[in-house]
Amino acid sequence: MGPQTKQQRAEPAWRQWYKLARWRRLKDQIHLRDGYVCQRTGVLCDGVYPADNSPVADHVKPHRGDAALFWDPANIHTVSKAYHDAEKQKLEQTSLHQRGVWD
Repeated sequence: MGPQTKQQRAEPAWRQWYKLARWRRLKDQIHLRDGYVCQRTGVLCDGVYPADNSPVADHVKPHRGDAALFWDPANIHTVSKAYHDAEKQKLEQTSLHQRGVWD
């Protein structure tokens, strides 16, 4: 294995969990469980990434590196890419500000 880049060294270890086959299997199970329907908007998520209606496996409660929360199927639901990239990000940014991360 080659040397790590500066970005890889700065990246939290849990980011690598998203690259694991275990995550791919889990998110596929979540999408099937949810019928490929966005659990926030009711939109059918039948698109192929990067389409706005492609399915995203979203953590309901932010895991912040907590493995138990990250891998818990009860903490993951299907949302559309459009919802995840807009509304969910607004909520997370508000949460960061309220916790004082940006202050």
